[in-house]
Amino acid sequence: MKEAVEVNFDCIVGPTHNYSGLSYGNVASTTNQNQISNPREAALQGLDKMWFLSQLGVKQAVLPPQERPHLSTLRALGFTGTDRTILEKVSTECPELLSAVSSSASMWAANAATISPSVDSRDGYVHITAANLSSKFHRSIEVFQTEKVLQQIFNNPKHFIHHSPLPAGTYFADEGAANHTRFCKSYGGPGIQLFNFGRYGLKSNVFSPSRFPARQTYEASQAIARLHDLSEEQTVFAQQHPDAIDAGAFHNDVVSVGNCNVFLFHEQAFLEKEKVIEEIRQKMMKSSGSEMIFFEVKSSDISLTDAVNTYLFNSQLISLPEGGMALTAPIECQHHSQIKQYIKEVLLKQNSPIQQVHYLDVRESMRNGGGPACLRLRVVLTPEELAATHPGVMLDENLYQSLTKWINTYYRDRLLPKDLADPLLLDETRIALDELNTILHLEKFGVR
Repeated sequence: MKEAVEVNFDCIVGPTHNYSGLSYGNVASTTNQNQISNPREAALQGLDKMWFLSQLGVKQAVLPPQERPHLSTLRALGFTGTDRTILEKVSTECPELLSAVSSSASMWAANAATISPSVDSRDGYVHITAANLSSKFHRSIEVFQTEKVLQQIFNNPKHFIHHSPLPAGTYFADEGAANHTRFCKSYGGPGIQLFNFGRYGLKSNVFSPSRFPARQTYEASQAIARLHDLSEEQTVFAQQHPDAIDAGAFHNDVVSVGNCNVFLFHEQAFLEKEKVIEEIRQKMMKSSGSEMIFFEVKSSDISLTDAVNTYLFNSQLISLPEGGMALTAPIECQHHSQIKQYIKEVLLKQNSPIQQVHYLDVRESMRNGGGPACLRLRVVLTPEELAATHPGVMLDENLYQSLTKWINTYYRDRLLPKDLADPLLLDETRIALDELNTILHLEKFGVR
C-alpha cells in the first residue's frame, strides 16, 4: 500500500461572477437570474473555505479563474473590431451571448476534470482528462484553459498523463468529477471508482428525465475509464435517477457524496439502487478488503426538494488527520431545522465515522447553484507526485494572505448582468489575472 494524500484543488471565483441564469436544470441558477451579485464576497467566501479546510488538516491548492468576457470566442463567432467595439456590438445584438462568454462557472472545479490516482491505474500513472462540458455552451469554452492550467500544475511526464477532452457533442458529453466518486480503505490503497451518468448517447434512453436535460453520458464515463486504464473490477457505472435530475440534481454530487469507505446518498439518487450499492460493496471488499459504510437518506426524512435547496449532499466529506471524518456543509443546512436535526441524530450518531460537522458560508456560490463540493477537484497524490506538482498553487498562510489582498484590490462588490458590457470590467479582469499568474507563478495563456 502506498502512502498518499488527497489534495483539494479549489478554483478562485472569477471577477465576473454574476447571476445570468445560464444553466437550465440548475434550480438556483435560474431562480436568482438577474439578481445583483458580489464577486468580491464570492471569491472571499471560497478562499475562506479553502483556508478553513487547510486548518482542519486537508491539503489545499488553488486553480486560477478564467478570463471573461472571452473575446476570442466572440471573434471566432464573427465579431470584429476592438475589444470595446465587440462588447458594444454583442451587448446590443445578442446580450444572451455576452452573458454566456462572461460566465465565471469555472469556479466549480468539480467539473474541471476527472483524475484517477496512480494506485488505481494499471500502468501506475496519474491520469487526467479535462471535461469537455459540451452540454452547456458557456461551460464548453472553459476547456482550453482548463487543459493548459492542469498541464502546468501536473507537468512531470514521469507521474502524470494528460488526455485530450473527449470529442464534443451529444454522444460523449462529460461533466468531470461532479459525477465521479472514488472509494478506498485509505487514499494510498487500491480503490474503486463510481461513474454516474444521466443518459445514454448512442442508444435509446428508456428512463429519462421529463423536466430537465440529463448531461453526463454513459459513453463518456466508459471512455474516461478506458483512458485511465482502469479495470472492470475497479469501476461501477450507475445511472442517475430521472426524478433526481428533474428535481434539480443536474450532477450526482447534488444527491450523493463519498469519502474512503463512506457513502452518503439520497434514496432517489440512482436507478437500480440496490444493484448499484451491492456492486460497490462487493468490488470494494475485493479491491481493498474493506466494508463499505452506507448512509441512505430516505425521502421521508429529507425530500429531494429539500436536498437540492440546501445542497446537503454537496457537502465535503473529508478525512481528519487525527482519524474520523468531518462533514463541511453549506450554512443553508444549518438553517433548515429538519436537515440539521438529521445530521445531528443520524450522521453524527455514536460510532459513526463522521465525527464533526462544520457549516460554511458560500452563499454567493449557492445562489448560482454550487455548494462546497462543487468548488473543489479532488486529487490523490503520493509524496513523489505531490513533490512533482507545481508548488505555486499550494495554499499556505502566505498565499492565503496574498490572495485575500489581491481579491480586495481588484474585485467589484456589485455586479449585474448588464455590467458585463462595461469595457472597464474587462480591463480590470485582465490586470487582476495577470497579477494572479505572478502570485501563483503560472504562465499566461495568450487567449486574447
